[in-house]
Amino acid sequence: EMSEMSERSKQNVAHGLAWSYYVGYLKIVLPRVKKSMEEFSRANPNLLVSRKTWKLHILVPLSCDVYDDLEKADSNIQYLTDLTETTLARAGTKKRVYKHSLYSIRDEENQLWHCAVEFATPLQSLYAMSQDECAAFSREERLEQAKLFYRTLEEILNGSKDCAGTYRLITYEESGEAEPYFLSREILWHLRQQQHEEFPVLEEHPPHSPSMTLDSTELNLQLSMSDLPHPLRSDGF
Repeated sequence: EMSEMSERSKQNVAHGLAWSYYVGYLKIVLPRVKKSMEEFSRANPNLLVSRKTWKLHILVPLSCDVYDDLEKADSNIQYLTDLTETTLARAGTKKRVYKHSLYSIRDEENQLWHCAVEFATPLQSLYAMSQDECAAFSREERLEQAKLFYRTLEEILNGSKDCAGTYRLITYEESGEAEPYFLSREILWHLRQQQHEEFPVLEEHPPHSPSMTLDSTELNLQLSMSDLPHPLRSDGF
């Protein structure tokens, strides 16, 4: 009965996607990110200046609008190169390749910042489901699922010792107006925050605030505990 209720309300979709994303991808690649960044930094000492930004920056748009080409999404974001590949045998595939792309982000003063950044790919599935009649996913349900995906992923990663200090979740909600440099400003805000953590700066008025400050507390208010997925077992464990 609990399983049927969860299926009818689609509560397990985002929860399952978050766990699949972690177990099938992030848990594999994140522990290797800093080594790849360190190797690149030795070869290019003037690019990755702040070690605090030696992380994989994961974009989580609540609209689930994922771009395959970041440069087309924002001209202030330019592809630079790929970091060192990780090759593993995975689920019957020999030499499966995992890699991350390094980008240059141009700020308001025409200065370049560099970081590894990519979208959370499971959001593409949520978006596709909202466009498929068989899934019967409304736009409102998609938004709630995106919030649940973010919160679940955040909780999983917070509890992962192997992934500690290797990632930065960048969640945002785009405004209705077209802003050509919206994405680069979001990324730059997070890069500056990390640099300030390394080099504390007293600043009464930060130059930019992210489009939203969506943390776990706010998400808890928006999604009640009764909305969360529940275990399918009924034996008390």
